[in-house]
Amino acid sequence: MDGNTGTGHGRVVAALDGVSMRRHSSGRLILDAVDWTVRAGEHWALLGPNGAGKTSVLRLVGATAFPTTGTVDVLGHRLGRVDVRDLRALIGHVSTAQRVPGDLTGHAVVLTGHTGTVQPLWRKYDDEVRERAHALLAELRIKDLADREYGVCSGGQRARILIARALMADPALLLLDEPFNALDLPSREDLIDTMRHLASARPELSTVTVTHHLEELSPAIGHALLLREGRVLARGAIEGVLTAERMTACFGRPVEVTRHAGRWLARADGNA
Repeated sequence: MDGNTGTGHGRVVAALDGVSMRRHSSGRLILDAVDWTVRAGEHWALLGPNGAGKTSVLRLVGATAFPTTGTVDVLGHRLGRVDVRDLRALIGHVSTAQRVPGDLTGHAVVLTGHTGTVQPLWRKYDDEVRERAHALLAELRIKDLADREYGVCSGGQRARILIARALMADPALLLLDEPFNALDLPSREDLIDTMRHLASARPELSTVTVTHHLEELSPAIGHALLLREGRVLARGAIEGVLTAERMTACFGRPVEVTRHAGRWLARADGNA
């Protein structure tokens, strides 16, 4: 297993130390002695088969779940010793499962990120806040979606609107839960390009992206965490984690891994 050494010397944004989680209803172990550290400016991929514990790890660093044992520190605060409602306001979260009214314009959806609400609270948005929402749409290269209804936007456009919404709080940590789900090839590439641009424009921002496909990883992602059956199989610099040997061990079947121009590809090796 790769250690957390070599993951940079910036300030710690999130840290899991000896974290285990059990399901309340059945007592089943979901996470088992997970150690993991994310530092400022790092971009992580969170990978593993279904049921590996990816969502549980994301919920912990997003302050929406608590460990059964071990400690979780996020943005300098320890879960269990901080009002998680205040902490969640400092963490950006993007998921295709987010409830967004389809009749809202792109600009209105981004505005709701200021109040953390589903519906706009118009009295809370002064001219400065409204201009900030426009600036974020421009930064993510979707300013033409400001007046378009969210419901008629493509999947890729929606994903970028949700990222702009998450950035309204100027978070130090951005969590992306399968943001590429159901995207076609052009939309996927647009979103990957957006993530690469974001990493360049915001050097202190840390991101964690949950995905099932290596092809969806932006070249900006420099670290990876592999989970299997609730345990850390490997973590650290992406080149040392996304190897054929480790991916094979993680997914339980022979996997061939290649990299070209900073992009990754994994496929089952039928000849192995």
